[in-house]
Amino acid sequence: MSYPTAHTTTIENPRLRLLAKMKRGEYPLMTFMAIPSLRMAQIIALTGVDAIIIDCEHGNIGDDSMHNAVAAISALGVSPIIRIRGPAHDIIKRALDTGAHGIMVPQINNAEEARQIVQSSKFPPQGIRGQGSAFPAIGHGLTTPEYMISANETILTMIQIETRAGVDNVDAIAAVPGVDMVFIGPNDLAQSILGYVPARGDEPEFVTAVDKIIEAGRKHGKWVGRMVNNGAVAKEVRSRYDTVAITGDTKAIQNWYMAEFETARS
Repeated sequence: MSYPTAHTTTIENPRLRLLAKMKRGEYPLMTFMAIPSLRMAQIIALTGVDAIIIDCEHGNIGDDSMHNAVAAISALGVSPIIRIRGPAHDIIKRALDTGAHGIMVPQINNAEEARQIVQSSKFPPQGIRGQGSAFPAIGHGLTTPEYMISANETILTMIQIETRAGVDNVDAIAAVPGVDMVFIGPNDLAQSILGYVPARGDEPEFVTAVDKIIEAGRKHGKWVGRMVNNGAVAKEVRSRYDTVAITGDTKAIQNWYMAEFETARS
């Protein structure tokens, strides 16, 4: 079935900051949020970041905090993306019903898993997503009928490649219609193929895996992203990726305090 996607849509919604910048090739910047706090969401949203990935896989974030974070982030003109804890249909539905501008799905190993995610992410006839909430439209600044018309081609579906199986099958995964981005999770990828974390980054097998993921994304016209540890690395890899996520709230807080305490004690 051929249909418009985030890559080909002609719908322009200024609220969808991440999608708009991706389509213009502007290298938007993201970060992860793991601490369940509406105020934390607001603080991060006011830093100049383009999208905040609300981490419901590894973060301490339940349904209430997920809804509150999406509302706070979108109200400040930043794109809320939810990294869900798994690919189950009900989890995807619940995440999208917050009004998130996209989802990130971890540890996808093959094309069939990717197809199921796309099916759960889209309303009929392209998928099987159900409608019954007013909240999604609010997060997009739309009425419910407007949201229903636009959602299938404006919500970003991001697939994480971070296992050996995912790398082996990445060409088929990237070929799935409705997959908008392949996103590299470097720590889990290193653990899967090297047996340790973090990767130094120059291990031949790790480099080959990263290159294969990028190549598959480019071959099938999909955006490619990854997590990086700091702004210097984000700047260094800009020519290879369409977007990156620069660490997250917990690391940012720890890093600032440790640096300041070290200065104070020196």
